[in-house]
Amino acid sequence: MYAPYPENMMESIKKVEATRAERMKTEPRRLTADEKDALLAKFHPDYNSDSFAEIKVGPNKGQKAPLELAEMLHSTSRLMTDKVDISKIDYDVDVLVIGGGGAGSSCAIEAHNAGANVMIVTKLRIGDANTMMAEGGIQAADKENDSPVQHYLDCFGGGHFAARPELVKRLVTEAPAAIKWLNELGVEFDKEADGTMITTHGGGTSRKRMHAAKDYSGAEIMRTLRDEVINLGIPVIEFTSAVELIKDDKGQVAGAVLLNMETGDYSVAKAKTVVIATGGAGRMHYNGFPTSNHYGATADGLILGYRAGAPLLYQDSIQYHPTGAVFPSQILGALVTEKVRSVGAQLVNANGEAYIHPLETRDVNASGVIRECREGRGVDVPGGLKGVWLDTPMIEILGGEGTIEKRIPAMFRMYMNYGIDMRKVPILIYPTLHYQNGGLEINGDGFTNVIPNLLVAGEAAGGIHGTNRLMGNSLLDVIVFG
Repeated sequence: MYAPYPENMMESIKKVEATRAERMKTEPRRLTADEKDALLAKFHPDYNSDSFAEIKVGPNKGQKAPLELAEMLHSTSRLMTDKVDISKIDYDVDVLVIGGGGAGSSCAIEAHNAGANVMIVTKLRIGDANTMMAEGGIQAADKENDSPVQHYLDCFGGGHFAARPELVKRLVTEAPAAIKWLNELGVEFDKEADGTMITTHGGGTSRKRMHAAKDYSGAEIMRTLRDEVINLGIPVIEFTSAVELIKDDKGQVAGAVLLNMETGDYSVAKAKTVVIATGGAGRMHYNGFPTSNHYGATADGLILGYRAGAPLLYQDSIQYHPTGAVFPSQILGALVTEKVRSVGAQLVNANGEAYIHPLETRDVNASGVIRECREGRGVDVPGGLKGVWLDTPMIEILGGEGTIEKRIPAMFRMYMNYGIDMRKVPILIYPTLHYQNGGLEINGDGFTNVIPNLLVAGEAAGGIHGTNRLMGNSLLDVIVFG
């Protein structure tokens, strides 16, 4: 017998296989609103009061933030004032973009094309970003049976009615144009033989509007954006972090102090406009969770903007993606794209029970996984961890042989590297820290409300997704607001 797992896991797989035929006859029902609220309140990490602290300083004083973020908000600056003279300008540009991911790159491209003198500064390399890690796809209501209005309703409801309406409106109305722009730049989206874009469902969507490039959509988009930045000759200063924003005597942002991460040398960038596009905070490992984020995701932009006086919004709301790898340990926390569920895999506990609809919103599904594990229906994993099954063999039973290699090839290769053939056996998952729903507060044009000439784009911005983001809306917002 093909046995890529320890004995206890193989025994559980037998139960999964025994119930598969019956489970394929029907999907688990959707939860009611009251059931969702009860599940979230009891099991979602955002409701664990012990993992938050009160903010003691700044515009959000008295509000709560994750312990790790609060410590950074209270910390002293890295700037050594005796080693930098801000009157000596090293770079003088129209637009300084801090961050070299999807939001920063798309912003720089558009600013350059509008005639601005632009520079990107990034603490790693251009493209080292969560955009590169994204897998499932990007939403846009561009099919006949869909509309931006329907997309708006999905986003607003999925975000628990907490998103800023003007931000959601801009997100959904500009989405079709964003897809067109990316397609014209050269992103190789999945298409039918006649050139029509293939679209699928995601968790919380009422229409099939997910555009994808297999299951490496983010990498394909980031590759295209990075190449365009290089082709346009936009200057990129790599391995350099912005440690403090500079404001003029009118309170307007006027540039930033930069720190070379390799040499320790400071430099000063003067700019008419500054864009914070520094990404997320997954590597803070809130609540001790593993993360799907890249190594540079350490909340830099939130601290940078907050120290300058920009308020945060929903800084206490974190997205834990329901399906992160929990076995083998070498890929702990790695994202298992929602697309695996959208093409047919069910979430199944140790007893072989499909306990929840696979395309509930991410926060609900994550809470469901945590509940199953806490209440004794999880699978024991070496090292003291637990998880539940994602029944991937269902994908090819439903979609035909070759579906997995065609639709989710990166997932297939990742697991085959460890001898696990997801066509034959299910894979084991547990929630992984994936996205910061909150960030620096912005208006409908992307500017902060209190610091003139300071914009925020991508995951560093708050209010676009409310307190829960739907799949495919992050890759979208880095283009729309970038």
